[in-house]
Amino acid sequence: MASRAEPSGPSARGGGGAGLLPPLLVLFAAAALIPRGDGQNLVTEDVTVVEGEVATISCRVKNSDDSVIQLLNPNRQTIYFRDFRPLKDSRFQLVNFSNSELRVSLTNVSISDEGRYFCQLYTDPPQEIYTTITVLVPPRNLVIDIQKEIAVEGEEIELNCTAMASRPATTIRWFKGNKELTGKSEVEQWSDMYTVTSQLFLKVGREDDGVPVICLVDHPAVKDLQTQRYLEVMYKPQVRVSQNYPVQGLTREGEPLELTCAAFGKPQPTDMRWLRVDDEMPQHVVVSGSNLLISNLNKTDNGTYRCEASNAVGKSHADYMLFVYDTTATTEPAVHGFTQLPNSAEELDYGDLSGAPILLYGSTEALPTVQLSNASIALYPDSRAGEEGSIRTVDHAVVGGVVAVVVFAMLCLLIILGRYFARHKGTYFTHEAKGADDAADADTAIINAEGGQNNSEEKKEYFI
Repeated sequence: MASRAEPSGPSARGGGGAGLLPPLLVLFAAAALIPRGDGQNLVTEDVTVVEGEVATISCRVKNSDDSVIQLLNPNRQTIYFRDFRPLKDSRFQLVNFSNSELRVSLTNVSISDEGRYFCQLYTDPPQEIYTTITVLVPPRNLVIDIQKEIAVEGEEIELNCTAMASRPATTIRWFKGNKELTGKSEVEQWSDMYTVTSQLFLKVGREDDGVPVICLVDHPAVKDLQTQRYLEVMYKPQVRVSQNYPVQGLTREGEPLELTCAAFGKPQPTDMRWLRVDDEMPQHVVVSGSNLLISNLNKTDNGTYRCEASNAVGKSHADYMLFVYDTTATTEPAVHGFTQLPNSAEELDYGDLSGAPILLYGSTEALPTVQLSNASIALYPDSRAGEEGSIRTVDHAVVGGVVAVVVFAMLCLLIILGRYFARHKGTYFTHEAKGADDAADADTAIINAEGGQNNSEEKKEYFI
């Protein structure tokens, strides 16, 4: 049969896909090619490959009868006829040839190689089936563009991540550290390629300084493709005051006091100073850089001392409330000295109120609302308090106790009187008044009453 004849000689090896004998060309032109479908002896599979990699095309025959197999490209040029390659493209290499299979590899695949490749089997009638090569192109030039390289705490910055020239269009995901964020993506198509840009708006704080922002790509042609930029955030100083001496002890008259102020910010604070709130700094107070020293405490030193620090972003402060005790004081107060306000709610130190001092930190910013119990409020000494204030506190307690005793005594008296009057409440009826209702005057009533007393056995007294 003509369909099983094998080509031979120079005429069977034409270039550029001539590859078939003229009788076979006439045969294919005259015969109806059977389309791809079920029930065929010829089988193949579609191929998906990443650009630049290797694609393998396989034409297989079920129940082979030694018919000739050939492979054609999308332009109908013969790539392989049996184990012979008429097409002058060295990227096509024979992987396997037998009576039941023709397997060919294509190296360094590009977009131009995409399309339908035809497997043909010379039977009567001839059979044909196609396989589709799909080429994936990973994104190129994945970059993050930040609107502001250096941001200030509280600002909202814009970031853009662009994945260029991919196929199909890629999906972009955002991460700040380990937390995933949501951006807005736009897709542009250029010929058969896609460029995707994702936009992210991010409000930054001091905790974001040095944190990486990651742009991650989801694409079938590539895994774990990402790029990142580190945030640089400037913020106001954080100010802390610590008591070096006495260490968690009473600040007594005649003893020294040493305080140290520490400030951290970005940029690092360059201006730091001590001041006394609502009063002048005592002349005997020595300020040396971040340290404040009072060598001989007295009650005139009572007050609030503030450490202020500033940088290019702003100014913050922390306060220390000083209360000087008598030299005879021996009881350690539950909370002593520090009454500083927090920069933020996170800086509150809810330590054990029965032991060491509580350090709180202040700021020029709006302060959070903090609810304290009555016991906690009582632990904070007044900045102007002295011995007289303590005495006044004791006098108020005594007066309150006396008032309570008096009120209690008055209540007891009222209860006794109430019970007494309740027992003697009522009306008395006697036979001495019998006949008084019918008498015309008082004398007649008396006579009638006296007459009624003759019978002593009838005299009775009633109590209601």
